This record gives sequence, structure tokens and C-alpha cells, in this order.
Amino acid sequence: MHSFKKASDHGGFFCIPFVKIHLSCSMKALKRLFKYALLTTLAIPLLFLAISYLLTKITVSGNCEDQLRGNTVWLNTSGIHLDIIFPIDLVSDELIQDLVVREGERYLSFGWGEEAFYLETPTWGDLTFYNACQALLWDSTSLMHVTRHKNTRNDWVEVKLSNDQLASLNNYILSSFTTDQAGQKYLLEEPGYTPYDDFYEGEGDYSCFNTCNSWVNGAFRAADLDACLWTPFDFGLMDIHKENARLRAEE
Repeated sequence: MHSFKKASDHGGFFCIPFVKIHLSCSMKALKRLFKYALLTTLAIPLLFLAISYLLTKITVSGNCEDQLRGNTVWLNTSGIHLDIIFPIDLVSDELIQDLVVREGERYLSFGWGEEAFYLETPTWGDLTFYNACQALLWDSTSLMHVTRHKNTRNDWVEVKLSNDQLASLNNYILSSFTTDQAGQKYLLEEPGYTPYDDFYEGEGDYSCFNTCNSWVNGAFRAADLDACLWTPFDFGLMDIHKENARLRAEE
């Protein structure tokens, strides 16, 4: 009995260090796991931004037959959202149907975006972490934003296009409005940013791969106009057409 007790006590003596070693190894493994998770969390958005920037810098050239480009539209950015601006007389009958237009307003600006982001984030100063994550990380409902103008502005970037390209652009924008069976658009009750703009229900889901700016870029690609390969940013398309406008001015 005496030797058994000594053996038992001796075994217990080695048990405590074993537990400490086991806990120490577990803590090291958890620290490594946390480190890898943190690095991955940081790496994914950085990789997304890097790839997005590279794709933004790749220009897909459209139809360059300038002699056929007798129409003018414009690009503009709020600093967040790109818009396509038409003279009212170049907006198709189907597209202008049901849109709010008042006397003396000569230009219509079209944009597409995520509902909550559009309504709650008119400028960068209104941006919050929550609505940015909601817009980018979850597929969410979209709106069409239509702004009315009486005159052109100096910060608009001129884009020349043919009749066929104009028709494609009109059809692309029209397809982004939600309509009923009779083709009627749905005007939101929520007011716009100013007395000169309105929101309508839109088609498509917004995500980090389908943003307000990739929508405009997609419209230009669909119309066979110069565009980025793909972009979530506003500056890529603006830079392309600023350069095109500069080259036309030098001719």
C-alpha cells in the first residue's frame, strides 16, 4: 500500500506540468489562428481594391467612327455616384415616360444605386461604416436616381456618340427601372436631395461587384463606348472621357 501511494503521488506530480504545457500550446494555437484571421480580414479588401484598380486602368475601346458621332451626352460624379446626363430631346419616349419633368428643365441625369446608400449617403460626409458594409457586403435593392437640370455645368465631361450608341444607352437605362405590366415606373414617395431630383424603384441587386459606378461603366460598354474593363470607382470612366474630350479639342 505504501509503495502504491508513492507511485500514485508520483504520477500526480507529473500531471500538473502536463496540463500547463497543454494549455500553453492551446493558447499559442489560438494566437496563431487569430493572427491569420486578422491578416486574412485585412488582405481580402486590400486585394479587392488592388484588382479593382488594375481593371479600372484597362480601357476597353468602343466604336471610334467619330464621323458618325453627332450626339452629345455627359458624365458627372458627385464624388461617390457617377451619372449619365442627356439633353431631354435625346431621351427616348419610352425612357422619359412617367418621369417628373418641369418647364424649363432641359437635361436629365440618370444614376443607379443601392436604396439605403442612395437615400442616406448623398455625400462622403454622410457615409457610415454600417451603410457602407450593408451596401457592399449584402445584395440589396436598388433605385434609379433622376436629376433635372436647366443648364450644363463646367464639371460635366462631354461624351460623343452615334445614333446606335444613343439608342443602346437609352435601352440600358430604361431596363434598369422597375415597371408594372403597363410599363409604368414607380416613383418613390421619399424626396430627393433637392427639389430637382427624384428616386424610382430600380432593377438589379447592388453589391461590391455591382456598384453605382460599375452600372454606368456597364452602360458604356453595352453602347460600345470607351469604358473600363470593370470598375467600382468613379474616376476611371471620367479619366477616359476627359482625355477623349481633350484630344477632340486639339484636333
